[in-house]
Amino acid sequence: MEQTSDLSDIAALVAVVETGSFSRAAERLGISKSIVSRRVARLEAALGARLLTRSAQGARPTDVGADYFARVREAITGLEAAREAVASAMAEIAGPIRLSAPLSFGLAHLAPALAEFAAAHPRVEFDISFDDRRADIIGEGLDLAVRIGQLADSTLIARKLAPIRAVAIASPAYLARMGTPSHPRDIADHDVLQYANVAPSEAWRFEIDGRGEFVKGRTRLRANSGEMLLTAVEAGLGIAMLPAFIASPAITRGSVVIVLDEWTRSETGLYAVMPPGRSATARVRALVEFLAARFGPEPTWDPCWLAMKAQTEKRLSK
Repeated sequence: MEQTSDLSDIAALVAVVETGSFSRAAERLGISKSIVSRRVARLEAALGARLLTRSAQGARPTDVGADYFARVREAITGLEAAREAVASAMAEIAGPIRLSAPLSFGLAHLAPALAEFAAAHPRVEFDISFDDRRADIIGEGLDLAVRIGQLADSTLIARKLAPIRAVAIASPAYLARMGTPSHPRDIADHDVLQYANVAPSEAWRFEIDGRGEFVKGRTRLRANSGEMLLTAVEAGLGIAMLPAFIASPAITRGSVVIVLDEWTRSETGLYAVMPPGRSATARVRALVEFLAARFGPEPTWDPCWLAMKAQTEKRLSK
């Protein structure tokens, strides 16, 4: 005979012994008396031993049943304690969070946000990696990844935190020397600075005549750092397509200006991405909500872009 027992059968026996009655055990467990009786009978059949003596007054354990009860009650108590500990951990904003995020965004915007969250929740422990490679969330055991761009279909759980908008920028000195493009196709006559981690066909795609069209310029410089590209733009080396969260400070101080602002480009997003198949802990849920409130729905790095867009729309409506 197979010597295995379902935990629900063992729990039923423990409840009967502790309450002295099938009826009271059923009330405690929130099930019917017949189910309790069936579970105990199944346990006795699995063990090949009679565990309870039934009478009109109730039920009491046999000698074998009393010994078995003493042993399994400790195990059941341990399981309940473990379950309570897990429930407490899931509900408490405490414990480790392993997180990955893009380098430029991480340093400029996520780092201050994480520092603020950590200060508000001193029992949270961060393990943070800022890296432009796309981390393997499941393989690396991450709790959360912050990602930018269009997300590919996957089993991962994603929450959009904010829109990400890219702008074409150039220095006033460059435009004075080379002229200002008035149409995306004018890019063909200009030096462009390419971000190495995004394909040019995606970076330089505009909505032209109702469809997406890739425009190509003369590549003067390629780099995998947005900050490097911004420095090159400010030095007058060419036109770059950069996210507003990198370009906005330079736009504000006037070292670069937005070009081709009348032409639509599809926006992407800033996402919190989590592994599938398990509920997020309270600490991860709290962090995601905090980041969504801090960055969205209109990010603090976008005022220059939004102001420019409003001026353009006002000009075009006249």
